[in-house]
Amino acid sequence: MQEKEFEEAKRIIAALKEQGASSIGAAGYCWGAKLVTELAKANEIQAAAMSHPSFVSVDDIKETKCPIAILGAETDFMSPPELVKQFEQILSDSGIRHFVKIYPGVSHGWTVRYNSDDATAVKWAEQAMVDMTSWFNENLK
Repeated sequence: MQEKEFEEAKRIIAALKEQGASSIGAAGYCWGAKLVTELAKANEIQAAAMSHPSFVSVDDIKETKCPIAILGAETDFMSPPELVKQFEQILSDSGIRHFVKIYPGVSHGWTVRYNSDDATAVKWAEQAMVDMTSWFNENLK
């Protein structure tokens, strides 16, 4: 992750807090998940969510300081289900509130790059949005 993006995100968070926001959540898709984990590790946000994360390591998850949702794909070369399950175990062991789900029959990028003519793809993309929205509603009060 580039330090430039992290610093820019911190400036945005500071501006939101200046406007009166008392809690901030961040969602990252694919490589954006890495930025979200960096914000969660630095205690900059109060809740995090990521879909089909890329470049997120076990060490990143070990350092997470806020509730986090991880939405994984059944077929994913960047974050295979085995890695996502490892993330879940780390979070369980650490006591960090978390939601981890592996969506069946989908592949990396399914939440943002799917065939809108494929009813199954649409169903799971929509369900991921519901799950993420619910996560933030529960954790950003």
